[in-house]
Amino acid sequence: MYTLFFDSDCDITPEIAKHYGAKLISMPYEVDGKEIYPYVTEKTYNAHEFFSMLRSGKLPTTSALSPEAYREYFEPEFKKGNDILYIHFSAAMSATFNSIRLLMEVLKKEYPERKLEMIDTKGITLGSYSLCKQMGELYKQGKSIEEIKEWASINVDKTAFYFFADNLKFFAKSGRVSGFSAFMGGLIGIKPIIYISEEGKMVSIGRAKGRKNALQKILQYVIDLEEDIKKYPVVVAHGDAPELVKEFVSMMKAQFGDDLNIEVIDINPTAGSHCGPDTLGVTFHAKHR
Repeated sequence: MYTLFFDSDCDITPEIAKHYGAKLISMPYEVDGKEIYPYVTEKTYNAHEFFSMLRSGKLPTTSALSPEAYREYFEPEFKKGNDILYIHFSAAMSATFNSIRLLMEVLKKEYPERKLEMIDTKGITLGSYSLCKQMGELYKQGKSIEEIKEWASINVDKTAFYFFADNLKFFAKSGRVSGFSAFMGGLIGIKPIIYISEEGKMVSIGRAKGRKNALQKILQYVIDLEEDIKKYPVVVAHGDAPELVKEFVSMMKAQFGDDLNIEVIDINPTAGSHCGPDTLGVTFHAKHR
């Protein structure tokens, strides 16, 4: 027996986790000195209210979970005699996974017969969401940890993440994107195009003048890289930008057909603290990232 875990940085909600019989780890953010755990300290998430707060000038920060916080999630499963499979956001983006390493050094002594296996989606928000749901289906089908890890070894690096950020002051503060300087964020109307590499890092690979051109550039990446796009999930995520979503979905369906199945989701607040409002991204099955 094993228990599946997701985390909220993958845009997984408690309802989605419950659907797959999984458990959800809440990744915190802090604003005005208050630490907030999505779906724990605040039971619901209103994306419009969150991104409106950011538009008003708030700049939230994020922090890693402690080893003790992870113990509260993992130890009850070990006590039940269950192993754990944790599918998570990119380890290259946070020091939080060092806390897991430290915790497991202790738990392995206390529960030597139990094991924790981890699958790195090498991403965050929308693409991680897509991968989590696909692996959640495998879990529901009764697949073993080894079978799910084998699936991930092929499909994680074929799940592409492309997006643009409307206001770079959020990314400039976090320092999580390579390939651009904070100066670029001050260029009026310039939107950097960002992708997540096979190392799980956010990299700026281009720029566009204005939102419309940014959407066109992202669409071109989809056209150039997609592989069997209608056979796999296509997910569009946004930071309270419904009009951009409407325009981009229309562009995608004009290119690939009205039968293209696109799921639209809100970016979670912890990731949203870094990308800011009016961000839009797409994830799809690709030849490579």
